[in-house]
Amino acid sequence: MTKIILYQFETCPFCARVRDYMTEKNIGFEKVNVSYNSSDSLRKEIKEKSGVGTVPVIKDGNRYIGDSGAIIEYLKENYN
Repeated sequence: MTKIILYQFETCPFCARVRDYMTEKNIGFEKVNVSYNSSDSLRKEIKEKSGVGTVPVIKDGNRYIGDSGAIIEYLKENYN
């Protein structure tokens, strides 16, 4: 089973919402803290792949999903 990667800011309330949901549902994930600098190469990469310029973004296999609401809906559909 592929572990989900959560791209996040540690202090972001939307990221905390996703972390809390995944923890509550025992969905394994790895946290990757990203730079606040929007020109950072990792930030550019996840924006390009997810189509979303903010965090949180998850990577599940080859799929990138951004926006906390969309992420939680995706998790409900695929991990419950």
